Amino acid sequence: MTVPRTGAPGASAAADPHRWWGLVVIALAQLMVVLDSTIVNIALPSAQDELGMSDSNRQWVITAYTVAFGGLLLLGGRIADLVGRKRTFVIGLIGFAGASALGGAAVGPGMLFGARALQGAFAAVLAPSALSLLATTFTDPRERGKAFGIFGALAGSGSATGFIVGGLLTEYLNWRWCLYVNTPIAILALIGAFVVLRDRPGRPGARLDVPGVLLGCGGLVPIVYGFSEAESRGWTDTLVLGLLAGGVALLVAFVWWQARAPLPLLPLHIIKDRDRAGCFLTMMLAIMGMFGLFLFMTYYFQVVLGYSPARTGLAFVPVTAATVIGSTQIAGRLLQHVPPRTLMAPGMVLSATGMVMLTRLTVDSSYTTDILPGLILAGFGMGLTYMPVFATVTAGVAPQDSGVTSATLNTSQQVGGSIGTALLNTIANTSTAGFLAAHLTDSAWPAEVTREAFVHGYTVANWCAAGLMLVAALVTALLVTARAPKHGAPTKAPLPEAAR
Repeated sequence: MTVPRTGAPGASAAADPHRWWGLVVIALAQLMVVLDSTIVNIALPSAQDELGMSDSNRQWVITAYTVAFGGLLLLGGRIADLVGRKRTFVIGLIGFAGASALGGAAVGPGMLFGARALQGAFAAVLAPSALSLLATTFTDPRERGKAFGIFGALAGSGSATGFIVGGLLTEYLNWRWCLYVNTPIAILALIGAFVVLRDRPGRPGARLDVPGVLLGCGGLVPIVYGFSEAESRGWTDTLVLGLLAGGVALLVAFVWWQARAPLPLLPLHIIKDRDRAGCFLTMMLAIMGMFGLFLFMTYYFQVVLGYSPARTGLAFVPVTAATVIGSTQIAGRLLQHVPPRTLMAPGMVLSATGMVMLTRLTVDSSYTTDILPGLILAGFGMGLTYMPVFATVTAGVAPQDSGVTSATLNTSQQVGGSIGTALLNTIANTSTAGFLAAHLTDSAWPAEVTREAFVHGYTVANWCAAGLMLVAALVTALLVTARAPKHGAPTKAPLPEAAR
């Protein structure tokens, strides 16, 4: 990474001289959080065998993390604003490392489920503080583009990187190392946080909006959990419908209360802003589509093509590389010159094109000619999208609201991932069942027809994922109207106190 001179023209006069090392620390923490959304997936079969998990309970290794993470993000973001971003960042690192070590040492399913829930809870504290630290550290437009390009590359490629690392660790070491690996990363980030990170003190006189916490987190938890259960129970299941309806009702009450609360958990001006609202929605739709890619291509590589866990992980390397290039070398360099939507909308179209290319898969497709081009386009498009979304959402937010703003963006990602996984998996399973019913006859070879049915289900789901990404492109084009930052110009001014 090329470190710009602190005295370069246009650099902020009050710029932290350690800010680029601070970015390294923040990036390590962000990498740890996004890795854990997928790193355990490939290790799950091995963990299930060793710990004696039932098929019905194994999903809790994933669900416990996502529910705790998605449900507690708003609370974590506001805690960062109240007690200080650096302090919250450090607490999140220590807790996440401890929970990871606990999960790696699990002697039974319950211990692993509990550790994953603790990981999610501390990730909900860590992720918003990391993004808000980045937003308040880099204010010069030129440096901001580079910093957010690196952060966006990690966020966009983290899920694919999780598959790569998870596959290698599971095959060559042990599934437990998919959890243990977080501890040394957290220790490095923790040392760096004490040495190079700077932050304004928190607001000791401010109080937490307790009704807002109960309504907001109480609404998000059943929604994330409801969508995760819809994958296995079906959309018409009484529990699923009850969770989703209850969650929506609580969120409606949450919005009503936030308009009246003296110190709201989520100041409504954050989501009323047209550019931020457009970015939140774009991010949610993009994640819905991209989770489909990771989910179905993982199964396709292992179940249909017979790849090992390590080879499956390595098959995702081009997605990671393309995301990093799109985010750092293209979006990071262009954002200060062009409006964000001129990167985001084409990025979503490119990703949709990549998904369409993957609808042509067969039971014996070639990785190089049939799969690789689609993966590269999908990753490149996501790189063009992630970075301007992060930069636009955090631009001009008052420092005392930066944590909860970052948490809102993270929440849109988590909700999008939960909805996308449940929705696209339902579509794939329904299409697979329909194909089997139509083609599995007495004269057919069952194993071959089953593989063809799986591929058919994946390709139908990929069509839907492509559609979601095209909707994201349309949302971006219509809602995000922010202009390009200029050299040396400050970011959008924070809203005055009276407007909050």
